[in-house]
Amino acid sequence: MNTSLFGIYAIIAYLAASTALIHSLQTDYIATENNPWQRLRILGLGWLAALLHGASLSDMCDRAGTVNFSFLSVSSLAGLSIGVILLLAALTKPVDKLGVIIFPLNAAIIFLKVVVPEEAHTLKIHSWQMDMHILASMLAYSFLNMAALQALLLALQDWHLRSRHAKGLIRSLPPLQTMEKLLFQLIAAGFVLLSLSLLSGFLFVENLFAQHLVHKTVLSIFAWLVFGVLLVGRIRQGWRGQTAIRWTLGGFVSLMLGYFGSKMVLEWILNRH
Repeated sequence: MNTSLFGIYAIIAYLAASTALIHSLQTDYIATENNPWQRLRILGLGWLAALLHGASLSDMCDRAGTVNFSFLSVSSLAGLSIGVILLLAALTKPVDKLGVIIFPLNAAIIFLKVVVPEEAHTLKIHSWQMDMHILASMLAYSFLNMAALQALLLALQDWHLRSRHAKGLIRSLPPLQTMEKLLFQLIAAGFVLLSLSLLSGFLFVENLFAQHLVHKTVLSIFAWLVFGVLLVGRIRQGWRGQTAIRWTLGGFVSLMLGYFGSKMVLEWILNRH
């Protein structure tokens, strides 16, 4: 079957999961926890969308080990990674509400990949070391992306609770302390993976500070420092609330610019790869 057709089906499934999730926001957290079938329906639609999403990316890699690393292909793969991590985490943790942002965003990325013509930018994968570096980088971005979304929800929840106008999405969220605990769990996991990504890059990637990689490397190191300081501040000073939110978003912006900002400029503006 044509991969574009899988992409169209994935868009429909993501939108269906988003619709079901939005409907679930009419109830509060306790009511949602007492209605597991509602969560199972949402997660089932999410897994269907993720499987179709994966099938739409089946042409990224050929049998010779050549991988298409064009901007939209990598963005779609990152979106799939974030979605799968969300769905796995939602089996044991109350993070499924992040799908209200992630599912529509993935649908939008797939739509762009289907309708926007893009030149393939191929890379030949020669070793397990490079595979490990790419996997660690993708997983680090995925976890820290979810942490950034969690921080946004935490900021919104905190503002609504202070103004005493909690309803809809806010009422459906776990308690503030649980949300904050989840935030730092995501940051800790992403920090470990980002450390592995940087270490494997320094060890195995030839000419890591080449012209096309220097921005990514410097911004990724800066993000690593930001998240490292945040975790130390949490442990030693008990950082939380607005401080944690600001540092999380600052670190993620740096990481996003390093991973995708420079790539978009190179491919879409300067027409280089």
